[in-house]
Amino acid sequence: MTDRRPCRVCNFTRQKSYGLVVPSLDELKIKGSEFLGFSSDEELTVVLEDDGTIVADQAYFLCLPLNTKFMLLHEKETWSPARRMDGGTAWMARDSMVLGNDVLDASSAAAPWWHLSQQLKQDLTSIILMSEEDLQTLVDAPCPELASALGFQEKKAEDLQETMQRVLDRREEERQSKELLQLYLKAAEKEDGQQEEPGQPSQEGAGDVEVDGMEVDSACGFTSRTLMVLKGKTNPETRLSTEDLQMVVSKGVEAMEQVLGWDRTRMSQLLQACEAELNGRLQQVQAVQSIRNTTQLDSSQQSSEQSAEEGVETPAQGSD
Repeated sequence: MTDRRPCRVCNFTRQKSYGLVVPSLDELKIKGSEFLGFSSDEELTVVLEDDGTIVADQAYFLCLPLNTKFMLLHEKETWSPARRMDGGTAWMARDSMVLGNDVLDASSAAAPWWHLSQQLKQDLTSIILMSEEDLQTLVDAPCPELASALGFQEKKAEDLQETMQRVLDRREEERQSKELLQLYLKAAEKEDGQQEEPGQPSQEGAGDVEVDGMEVDSACGFTSRTLMVLKGKTNPETRLSTEDLQMVVSKGVEAMEQVLGWDRTRMSQLLQACEAELNGRLQQVQAVQSIRNTTQLDSSQQSSEQSAEEGVETPAQGSD
């Protein structure tokens, strides 16, 4: 019994791993094949899981530390390093990762949502910069496994997925609204063109130029589409880009009166609405940046405090 050695064995994908107690290298192959579901007549190669060193000698096998992890390979299989999970600072060299009281197996760690979950764990505000594809990937992830990866309670992970789904739904609604607006603008432009008499150029367009398929009024700098949005009846400021909002606010009431031909009161109200919309968007950007800075600062402080605590505890343990 003293010659029997505890060890671990896995297949080349690292998705299956078993603990064994065997006296020899040949016994490792036999029992490993049984647990991993290999055929007894298959030619197998035993390598070290961490660096791929081939283990073909019984004496070398006996010299290895207890609980060494081996990988069994078929004839056409080759060893490859474990997948990097943190951008190059550490190797994921285990079949499972322990997070809190939960265990996440290697198949989950290789799933597309895993890297995204680790990104969120480092900085939760990074969710704002994620693409719709990334958000959908996280929404589709198994809730219990996502909770383990994030270190959340399952209910909190479920709430996060519901929030991301609402974001996706809102973006889809915004996309549909934008497409509807574009169709409306095209229809309005077509209707205006039909009202003009054939053979007589429009005097209003005499000072216009065309850029990227859109007419730009050389006097005011706005595209014809932007001018149509400004003349819209319901909240035109919400339909303008940030660049157009800045241009409207910078021109002032008098200049915009000449562009749109409105009275001063109506023009003042529009400018106030545009300025409020622009300030709101800038505040959102500043809020996001503030949250990111605060999160990074808190993370840095926690790391410093943890390091300080470890430095204090180490001498105390040595004195015992």
